Amino acid sequence: MDGRFYLMLSLAAVLLVLAAVIFCGRGDWLIAGYNTASRKEKEQYHIGRLRLLVGLLCLFVTAVLLLDGVYGLSGFFTIILLPVVLAVVVLANTWAKKR
Repeated sequence: MDGRFYLMLSLAAVLLVLAAVIFCGRGDWLIAGYNTASRKEKEQYHIGRLRLLVGLLCLFVTAVLLLDGVYGLSGFFTIILLPVVLAVVVLANTWAKKR
């Protein structure tokens, strides 16, 4: 095992903890954009759906980091992460937004 493996393992552990905090409802301040929005802007979103999206994104990145650390799939990490992040952004502005 090299240092890169331990770095990926550490990052994955941090993201796993952050996902747990978000799923428990204590990590709204971690959601970029939501944490700086006014009360009126925050009322436009289903916070439960937004938490679900961000928590699942954290779990996905955790899994990808572990795969990258174990198997050295850094190209996979780059290729797969961008579409997933874009999908979360789109869903956050459609599915998680109140109509």
